[in-house]
Amino acid sequence: VQFVESGGGLVQPGGSLRVSCATSGIPFRLNDMGWYRQAPGKQREWIADVSIIGNTDYADSVKGRFTISRDNAKSTVYLQMNSLKPEDTAVYSCNTQPPMNDFWGQGTQVTVSS
Repeated sequence: VQFVESGGGLVQPGGSLRVSCATSGIPFRLNDMGWYRQAPGKQREWIADVSIIGNTDYADSVKGRFTISRDNAKSTVYLQMNSLKPEDTAVYSCNTQPPMNDFWGQGTQVTVSS
């Protein structure tokens, strides 16, 4: 099982970024998928998920700004992040929902700063 996140970087407040997560070793189309993030000094938190039939759910902190999507043909899940705020700075990781805690990837760093 592998989750390989990419697409992070440095962005100014109010900017946008899309992160991706390529998966392998799981029956992707049969799993609900989620995005999680861990800010410095804080615990990892769930922020969004997409079900096998495409239903989505979001944490209140990102609702209306972030959009999760999936491409079953590519076994990849995406997170489009708009109107980014400094408090969105974190390492972003994907996993199944609920997560398989033995198989976290390295994540991708998103830094929101002017």
